[in-house]
Amino acid sequence: MVKYFENTTRHPIISSNGMVSSAHPLASNVGAKILMNGGNAFDAAVGVAFALGVVEPYMSGPGGIGLALITKSGATSPEVLNFSGLAPKLATPDNFNDIENSMSINGISNNVGIKAGMVPGNLAGWFELHNKYGSVDLSIVMGPAIHYAENGFPVSKFCHETIKLSVPILSKYPSSNIFLGNSDTIPHIGSIIRLPQLAESLKSILKYGKDVFYKGYLAEKMVQGSQELGGLLSLDDLQSYQPYWQTPINIKYKDYEIYTTPPNSSGFQILQIMKMLETYSLEEMNLGSVDALHSMIEISKLCVADRVEYAGDPKFVTAPLKQLLSTRYANRQKSRLNSDHAQTVAGDRYVKDRPINSLSPGEIFAKEGGLTTHFSIVDKDRNAISVTQTLGGGFGTGAALSDTGIFLNNMGSYFDEDSSSPNVIAPGKQVDFVVAPTQVYYKGQLMLSIGTPGGYGILHTTPQILNNILNYNMNIQQAIEVPRFRLGSGLNVDIEDRFGEKILKHLDEKGHKLNNVGPWSRTVGGAQGIFVDNKAGAFWGGADPRRDGYSVGW
Repeated sequence: MVKYFENTTRHPIISSNGMVSSAHPLASNVGAKILMNGGNAFDAAVGVAFALGVVEPYMSGPGGIGLALITKSGATSPEVLNFSGLAPKLATPDNFNDIENSMSINGISNNVGIKAGMVPGNLAGWFELHNKYGSVDLSIVMGPAIHYAENGFPVSKFCHETIKLSVPILSKYPSSNIFLGNSDTIPHIGSIIRLPQLAESLKSILKYGKDVFYKGYLAEKMVQGSQELGGLLSLDDLQSYQPYWQTPINIKYKDYEIYTTPPNSSGFQILQIMKMLETYSLEEMNLGSVDALHSMIEISKLCVADRVEYAGDPKFVTAPLKQLLSTRYANRQKSRLNSDHAQTVAGDRYVKDRPINSLSPGEIFAKEGGLTTHFSIVDKDRNAISVTQTLGGGFGTGAALSDTGIFLNNMGSYFDEDSSSPNVIAPGKQVDFVVAPTQVYYKGQLMLSIGTPGGYGILHTTPQILNNILNYNMNIQQAIEVPRFRLGSGLNVDIEDRFGEKILKHLDEKGHKLNNVGPWSRTVGGAQGIFVDNKAGAFWGGADPRRDGYSVGW
C-alpha cells in the first residue's frame, strides 16, 4: 500500500466548543468569533457567507447562488435550504444562444457573457437562514464583511493567481477595474484590496434589509447595469424570487446514512457512486492500488452518464432516484465495468449525439430475472450547517453591476440550449446545480459535514473524500489532502501526480488519457469539512491546502 496519505501539510484542528472550516482564514475567523460571542452555527454561517463574498470575491457574494444542508441540535436528519436562483423570465433559447464563449480556466470553458446571469439567491438564502434560526443581531454577523470591504484585506497567493486568470473577464468591464487598476496591474501578494462600492451596498443591506437588494434601489441599479450590458435580468425577476426549504436525499451506506441536496442539485451522483462502492469488499478496493483507482474512475463515468440523463429542475424533469440509488441497480451497473480497460464517457454536459462507444445511462427500469466555495460549521450544541455557494466561473459574468460592487453570477452557462436536454434553458427555470454539500450520520447522530467547490468536479471528488473517511479511517485532514482525480470527456482524467509514477503508468496502460495537473491542483476542488467525535465530544476540522482553506475552532 502506498504511503501518500500518511503525512499531511498540517494537522487537523481539534476543539470542543465549535468549529468553522471555510475557504479563507479570515472568513473562518469571523465564524469562530461569532460562536465565541454567543452566536450559534447559523449566525456564524451567515457571517462567514458575507465575509467570503468580500475576501473571496471571485467565488461567491450577494450576486451568487447556493445551497445549505442543515442539522438542528438533536435532529436525526438534516434539512435543505435552496437558494439556487432562477433563470430570468427573458431566458429563452433564442435570447440565450449568443452567450460569449471566450475563456478557458484550467481547461474548463466558461460562458462569461452577461446573459449567463441568473437571478441571485444567496442574499435571500442568508436572510432566510438568519430569520429562522439566527440568535444574534444581524449587525454582528454582517459587521466583519463590511469592515473588510471598507478597510481592505490582504491578497493571498491563491487570490493573486485567480485574479490573474480572470483578467480576460475583468478587463471587459470598467466596473471591475478595482481589481486591476488603470493599467491592468494584478494586485501582488500581500497588497491590500478595498471594495468601497461593495461596502456601501452591504451597509444598505444591513440598514434596509434584503428588500433593498430585491425590490429597492440596489435592485434597480443591478437591473440597469445588467440591461446596459445586454443582460436579461429584470426587476420582476428580483422582486419575485424566494428561497425555499427541501427534504434531503439519502442512502444507507454500510453502517452510515449519507445525506445530500436533492434535485435541482446533482448530489444524487455522489450517492450513486457510494452505492456502487458498497458492492466492493475492502480487499477489492485496496487503497493505493491501480485496480482500485481504475474502478473508482470507471464507476464515476457510469454515474456521470446517469446524471446527465436525468438531472435538472424537478418541476420539469423527474429523476428516478429510488431506482438510481438502489443496491440492485448498483450491482447491475457494476457488471458493466471493465477491469482491464478504460471506457469512454461523453462528458459532464448533455450531448444529443453521443460519441460512438461512449457510456450510455444504465437501464434503471430493466426487468430483474462548477469556481465555487464551501464551508462547514458546528457549534457547541451540535447545530451544524454545510453551505456551498458560487458565482459560477471566477467573478461570475465578470461584471460588477453599476456602482454596487456586486458581481453577477454566470450560472446560466450551466444550462443547455438543445431542446432534448433535461437541462434546457427556460424562463424561470432552476439550473442543474452541481453543488452538493454532504453530511454523514452514524447511529442517528451527525458525524461528518463535508463539501467542496470545483464545478462538475464536486460530484467526482466528494465521493473520494467520503471513501477515505468511511472505508479507510483517515482523519478529516488526511482525507482532504489525499491526491484526487476528476473526469474529463472521453477517456480524459485530470489527476494529481502524487499518486505516484507507477500507478499513473498502469492507468495509462489501461487506456486512460491522463492530464497530470501537478501535485496539488485547484482543478480537483478545495474541500472543507468537520468530523464530529460524538464519543469524546470533540470537533475535528479539515481544510484544503489546494486553495486558501483554513479551520478555526475554540
